[in-house]
Amino acid sequence: MTFRQTEAARIAAAKASISTATAYRFEQDRKLPSHRDKVRGRRRPDPIAELFESEVVPMLKAAPGLRAVAIFEEMQRRHPDLAQGIRRTMERRIRGWRALHGADQEVIFRQIHEPGRMGLSDFTDMADLRVTIAGVLLDHRLYHFRLPYSGFEHAHVILGGESYVALAEGLQNALWALGGAPREHRSDSLSAAFRNLSHDAAADLTIRYDALCAHYGMEPTRNNRGVAHENGSIESAHGHLKKAVNDGLLMRGVTDFDDLAAYRGFIDEIVSRKNARSAKRIEAERPALQPLPGRRTCDYEETIIIVTSSGGFLLRKVFYTVPSRLIGHRLRVRLYDDRLDLFIGGTPLMTLVRGRAASNGKHGHVVDYRHVIHALRRKPMALLSLVYRDQLFPRDAYRHTFDRLLKTIPEKPACRLMVNLLALAHDRGCEADLAALLTADLAAGRLPDLTALCERFAPDPASLPEVVVYLTPLIAYEALLGNAIGEAA
Repeated sequence: MTFRQTEAARIAAAKASISTATAYRFEQDRKLPSHRDKVRGRRRPDPIAELFESEVVPMLKAAPGLRAVAIFEEMQRRHPDLAQGIRRTMERRIRGWRALHGADQEVIFRQIHEPGRMGLSDFTDMADLRVTIAGVLLDHRLYHFRLPYSGFEHAHVILGGESYVALAEGLQNALWALGGAPREHRSDSLSAAFRNLSHDAAADLTIRYDALCAHYGMEPTRNNRGVAHENGSIESAHGHLKKAVNDGLLMRGVTDFDDLAAYRGFIDEIVSRKNARSAKRIEAERPALQPLPGRRTCDYEETIIIVTSSGGFLLRKVFYTVPSRLIGHRLRVRLYDDRLDLFIGGTPLMTLVRGRAASNGKHGHVVDYRHVIHALRRKPMALLSLVYRDQLFPRDAYRHTFDRLLKTIPEKPACRLMVNLLALAHDRGCEADLAALLTADLAAGRLPDLTALCERFAPDPASLPEVVVYLTPLIAYEALLGNAIGEAA
């Protein structure tokens, strides 16, 4: 009203930050709305007054979870004359009815976290980040551990699914990086690890998980299945961690890494930066943690296998090759998330990369051509229909070369030439260099010349040292023993 003394109603309303309509309405009646005797009613008839109580409310009572948009679409189907513009009116009316008459909803109770009391574990899928290793898409998850009091985090790249082995390895890595153990460990019931297991196998996993927690003095607890907010202290941290990893990949410019170790180092660096921001709270919580035991407990599954006449063994629907001298032997296998350690008795033999069966149920293959090349030399035609032929070739250049040979020359000489090329790569230790030459031959449309390749990778006679052996005459030994012989006489 102060502005109205000198300005028009429109200008005074603008200066007072009210609408022009409100200004004119106030000039007609200067009483406050709360002081007016008559409350202003609707300006237009209620478009859903007749059908809300008779049709909408019964639907809300019969199906409390029904969405408002579904109810609106059903009303439009029943009453084609309803205008599209009343959707918001319908949604507001339904929301108001539910506030007055709806069912009780679940309440989230905020918790006070004590230092050193609880640690949480969970897995999160990283497929949407499209990380590749040497150009191959990496199907993986992250094991994620977190202390809710201080915010300490640890993440470990998991190549398989959610399993006890993955949990045991990731949890122990986290505890040893932290330097202590909380009094309680909470997980999500290991639902993925228990899926499709028999009752005895599931009971065995439960015993092993309880023993793992007992080794570190932790009480094992699990949230109710399907109730994610009970694990909210780590579920919400999943999103923050994945966003941090995505930001790091964007700043890096590429999502491809040379090897798995490089990608794991990248994840460790991101988690370390997150922990650095909570360093004071982490250091304050460490004295409240339990001391670690003297050693780690097992984070693997152990089984006994027999090497078959095929030069390998089958484990978890994956065939692994080993040196043929082990055929018929019983080996003890320690199954980790990313590798297999082989033992004969108590003697360690070798470590193999762990393979995974295909999603369609077909068997997988982890093959090293060095294990079978000596046998292929005697039976080169076995290469033609070999079950794991594609996995036998150590590089794509060898596989493409064999495909070219089969198209160009008869099968028997093609198999013999390919086996000889693999043998050359094995005997002369020139797998990478030979692959480069084969790639060049493929680009030029030539077939590989085995004779020229053997000469190229043969030892250079000029570079071999000339060793001259001089034989000592036997008379020299008599000269050395002369005095001793004279004294004895």
